[in-house]
Amino acid sequence: MRMRKRHNLAPRMERCAGLLIEQPELLRGAWRESFPGFEELHLELGCGKGRFTADTAKANPDTLFVALERVQDAMIIAMERVQTLKLENVRFIDGDAKDILSIFAPGEVGRIYINFCDPWPKSRDAKLRLTAPGFLRRYADALTAGGQIHFKTDNTPLFDWSISEFQAEGWELSAVTHDLHEKGAVGFMTDYEAKFVAQGMRINRLEAARTDKTLGTAAGEPPRLRNASLTDAAGYAASVRDNGGE
Repeated sequence: MRMRKRHNLAPRMERCAGLLIEQPELLRGAWRESFPGFEELHLELGCGKGRFTADTAKANPDTLFVALERVQDAMIIAMERVQTLKLENVRFIDGDAKDILSIFAPGEVGRIYINFCDPWPKSRDAKLRLTAPGFLRRYADALTAGGQIHFKTDNTPLFDWSISEFQAEGWELSAVTHDLHEKGAVGFMTDYEAKFVAQGMRINRLEAARTDKTLGTAAGEPPRLRNASLTDAAGYAASVRDNGGE
């Protein structure tokens, strides 16, 4: 879905300039030294409008949250949310997940959040999924030993495909569920998630921990993805049934 163009984007971005890191690569390896007083650094890939970002940061004032988003029309809403709440532990990057190793040094990130990313359903685009091996190996390099990825999606085929990719790349999975809010709301939601839950849609979630068996970029080129169409993936029929259509 195309994001509606925000009015007065430039002046709004200027008012939030203190939250935006213009040259994040200059902080590589020195994030916590540059923002002292925080026990951990967590990274959110694709923060969207920032509801999850702001709520999570507010509840964890001892953690520095870095939110990466490449759509400024969404990011400005997230920045304004954080500014309104006067949160001191959030910074934003206008960038792409593929560039995280130029932004963060090995072992610098304690946790990565991936919430409701683009499923890229066609097989030819599978390498663009944020849970594809090429991305997982970058995350492994950036994370501390035992560092985790927390992944949520409404797309069951993407979720089931991702489970297989995590396992093949040596991640240790836990808290795997196909219906996160089955017994009531759990944790902080994104705007999309709240909308989906209100519509009765099921939310998939897992946690993946980096272990000594997890593959990083030193393992070489990731495997070529073949026959990776999500419409053929395990879980497709269940997703259509549970979520009321294709």
